Amino acid sequence: MRTRLGLSPSPEALCARYDSVRRLSVALVGPLSDADATVQSMEDASPAKWHLAHTTWFFETFVLRDFVPGYHRFDERFPFLFNSYYEAEGRRHSRARRGMITRPTLDEVLAYRAHVDAEIELALPALPHDARELIRLGCHHEEQHQELLLTDILHLMSENPLEPALWPGARKVPVAMPGPVGWIERNGGIAQIGHDDPHFAFDCEGPRHAALLAPHALADRTVTNGEWAAFIADGGYTDPRHWLSDGWAWVKANAIDAPMYWERREDVWTRFGLDGRRPIDPAAPVTHVSLYEADAYASWAGARLPTEFEWEAAAAGQDAGAGNQLDVAGPVEPRPSADGPAFYGDVWEWTGSAYRPYPGFRAIEGAVGEYNGKFMSGQFVLRGGSCATPRGHARASYRNFFYPHQRWQFTGVRLAKDL
Repeated sequence: MRTRLGLSPSPEALCARYDSVRRLSVALVGPLSDADATVQSMEDASPAKWHLAHTTWFFETFVLRDFVPGYHRFDERFPFLFNSYYEAEGRRHSRARRGMITRPTLDEVLAYRAHVDAEIELALPALPHDARELIRLGCHHEEQHQELLLTDILHLMSENPLEPALWPGARKVPVAMPGPVGWIERNGGIAQIGHDDPHFAFDCEGPRHAALLAPHALADRTVTNGEWAAFIADGGYTDPRHWLSDGWAWVKANAIDAPMYWERREDVWTRFGLDGRRPIDPAAPVTHVSLYEADAYASWAGARLPTEFEWEAAAAGQDAGAGNQLDVAGPVEPRPSADGPAFYGDVWEWTGSAYRPYPGFRAIEGAVGEYNGKFMSGQFVLRGGSCATPRGHARASYRNFFYPHQRWQFTGVRLAKDL
């Protein structure tokens, strides 16, 4: 596993990171009731309680069970309830029915977490290298679930007729609309793509390889709410000329006429967020749009979506820790940026690239090899991280991926064009 996950931190540093990640997950669910944490609002989403338990199951199964002699599970029923998709780990509860897990309670799940945390921290100093690598992988895995946790809570709250806010919204400071999109021109040529440094990366980010880029330009910012409102006003959702065939069928079948969570009230576009329903901020990045919508907007704007290789080549020299990303539990939403071009934070950026393996890709052996490779079909790559991505989790080579119709994540659009 060393070649996949990079150089290992010291046991002391790994213990501190584990503790920090685990504490943030608990803080994120602090405002929730047991009922809030139990309900599943759609099949793509999972209950908050399930996220908390599943990430704990990961550490209990792949570290404590496999590397700590004599360890006894907290509850022998939990693997069936909280395994996600690991076929090698046996039978599991149906994903579509996770909301039926009314027991264990939220308090019992938190007790499960506390038990596993105590056992991990006790065992960690004496664990072998491979076990510590699995703890590190588990921390990155839990950070992914922190983002899913927030977006799943957002969808859940949007289904409640009261439209409750998870956190009070921050006071809005007016920001001037950005000027016209600027273009970052880039010459064609050979670019080196994929992870190739001593730090952590998921297996799907490699192997590093050469990719041929044609001359192109990338927009210096993402598309705003105000620009998207102009697309709507110009009939963007009613003109099939701009839509892929599957996208147009999706629009018609689901009566799509705006980004997810947008609603027109008293002739004003509003959006629902983790701070409740508010008028859209025209200067903020548009979010909660599907690949189909992103592609249609690009066509309407006389542009296209970037390839994932174009995006990575442009972002490689940028600070992946900058931008609006998740630091602590609190209000989470895309916001206008006055800092100039940025490739990280606010919204995940759709690319026009299919999520497929790089040349020479091989999945890690064992059950954890199911983590990424088996999903490399029918999905598209997004880059850059969002306002709900834990800071430090994203990097230039990071490949997020979703199906083209999905939009409950913080997904947005950066345009590209050929030169």
